[in-house]
Amino acid sequence: MGITPTAFAVEHPTETKNGDYSTNVAMVYAKQLGKNPRAFAEEVVAGLLKNKPDGIEKMEIAGAGFINLYLSRDFFTDTTKDILKQGKKWGSNDRLSGKKIMVEYTQPNPFKPFHIGHLMSNAIGESISRIVEFSDARTIRANYQGDVGLHVGKSIYGLLQKGKPDSRLSISDQAVYIGTCYSEASNLYDTDENIKKEIDIINKKVYERSDPTINELYDWGRRVTLDAFEILYKILGTKFDYYFFESDMASIGAQIVKDYMGKVFDESDGAIVFHAEKYDPKLHTRVFITKQGLPTYEAKEIGLTMTKFEKENPDVSITETAIEQGPYMEVVQKAISLIHPDYESRMKHVTHGMMRVESGKMSSRKGNIITGESLLRDTSSLVYEKLADRDLIDEKKNSIASQVAVGAIKYAILKQAIGGNIIYDEEKLVSFEGDSGPYLQYSATRAASVLKKAEAENISPAYTDVINEVTPLERALYKFPEIVNRASIDLAPHHIVTYLIELATSFNSFYANHPIVVKDDPSSNYKVALTQAFLTTMTNGLLLLGICVPEKM
Repeated sequence: MGITPTAFAVEHPTETKNGDYSTNVAMVYAKQLGKNPRAFAEEVVAGLLKNKPDGIEKMEIAGAGFINLYLSRDFFTDTTKDILKQGKKWGSNDRLSGKKIMVEYTQPNPFKPFHIGHLMSNAIGESISRIVEFSDARTIRANYQGDVGLHVGKSIYGLLQKGKPDSRLSISDQAVYIGTCYSEASNLYDTDENIKKEIDIINKKVYERSDPTINELYDWGRRVTLDAFEILYKILGTKFDYYFFESDMASIGAQIVKDYMGKVFDESDGAIVFHAEKYDPKLHTRVFITKQGLPTYEAKEIGLTMTKFEKENPDVSITETAIEQGPYMEVVQKAISLIHPDYESRMKHVTHGMMRVESGKMSSRKGNIITGESLLRDTSSLVYEKLADRDLIDEKKNSIASQVAVGAIKYAILKQAIGGNIIYDEEKLVSFEGDSGPYLQYSATRAASVLKKAEAENISPAYTDVINEVTPLERALYKFPEIVNRASIDLAPHHIVTYLIELATSFNSFYANHPIVVKDDPSSNYKVALTQAFLTTMTNGLLLLGICVPEKM
């Protein structure tokens, strides 16, 4: 039609009576052409009907010129067939084919508790990793951990006072003991000037490696806490490709800062600083090397970023942290952009809010925290109670309770847009009904149970004798690739969560209103195919969230 392309919308109407897709394309271009929108919509529809796209049954014009498109019965049947054919690949795309993406997340510190903020970072980072991987990127998972710093000095002070824990305790319990030493010493550091001086001396000795007793405690405590983290990563379904440590990044970052003195960084009262506000008025000055010559978090972050790019040279480097680290990360990224301008567009920072309980914000320094391990354990116990009347052996119940607990916590973290705070409500968290992770897992296990029954009755998927009326389940299933694509573009797992709730609701309604496994019912074969399509879609979607489907529930 000789029209200059511009942006227009193609959306899913809220009500299916208005079509499966609706577009304002005629209204947008009519304005450009000076035509009546409804009249121009008729021209567009007439042109489309001459070569009607596959899967479109009809088109209608509505309102001032919206074009509504209705998908055909064959489209939905073919989609069901395609889902079963693609299996684990269903919903994937090649949007990021050939791209290398590094995702850094979790970032717990040895010698400190693994708190629920780390659980949030792990859930978000792992899900983003899986989503970009599903878009055909080569995904590299990285974890940056603070194995030096004042928190280490505090923990070692506590260990020197209390001694090591009983070696017969589990690694996890030994790590909890170290975390308690840290919290107690941290409170003393704030209230007792003499103890503060002692801890500062210990911290200096840790850096210098100058005291054999402290070195032995440091090496032991670092190993125990890192081993305890690995136990949690296994439960959470995460395996990292790289572990970066502050102790290694400190000297690298300090050298880079010194190399760019006068070009990017400036001397100020004996310290080395970066005046970021010179480049962006929204930013501020931060110290990168202290008066004492010690590199700060900012300098270490520069060392980390440069190391990432040197080791893997990713097309995109994504860092997931708590939202409170946003302002300092913006300053660091601005400094890096001046050192390596080509890195600027390849760095992305994703931030999460806080998970809160009624008492308010938690602090590992004060000791009033819910650790990641205790949250997992307590949630597993609640789930175990719900499984009490199930015909399962205890070993199976424990395994299922753990899987459901992980699903419950990850769902709670991922269900809203990244960046918002979360109120922890354990009862809602483990509900098998409605807005929860266990509800999605239960819907999947219900579908798996139906399929086992169908197999026992020799009813296999087939695509003849379909249900005449398109079901809400079918209208949900075909959208999955669109949702994955959007989540990949936005780096937003909550799009998938919202979709899966809609999908589970549509399946459970289908299950309630359509007997699926019925001998001598010609439509049973297609209903079994639809059930398999649902299970495949739900399983693939949950995997993108880092949630597995238990065998039974």
